[in-house]
Amino acid sequence: MPDYAVIALGGKQYRVKEGDHLLVDRLAVDEGKSFSPETLMVADGGAISDGGKVEAKVEEHVRGKKIRVFTYKPKNNSRRTKGHRSHLSRVRIESIGS
Repeated sequence: MPDYAVIALGGKQYRVKEGDHLLVDRLAVDEGKSFSPETLMVADGGAISDGGKVEAKVEEHVRGKKIRVFTYKPKNNSRRTKGHRSHLSRVRIESIGS
């Protein structure tokens, strides 16, 4: 069984092990479905190889924590508050194969 793998999801790279949970940008995969992300490398006992296969499962789609942004311009009585919540997917790594 490989130690870890590096995968690419949504333009970002993640180092994962079997059983890991990730919060990534919303994926176009339904909840409960399995998929194979792009695998960049797999490390197995010190030996590093390109490729390999990683199986992942989308557990649920969630929304991130609310972020508030406050801007103002001094001496102009200009104030503005904006908010933002990211759309995320919780992903579980099921298996890593070399």
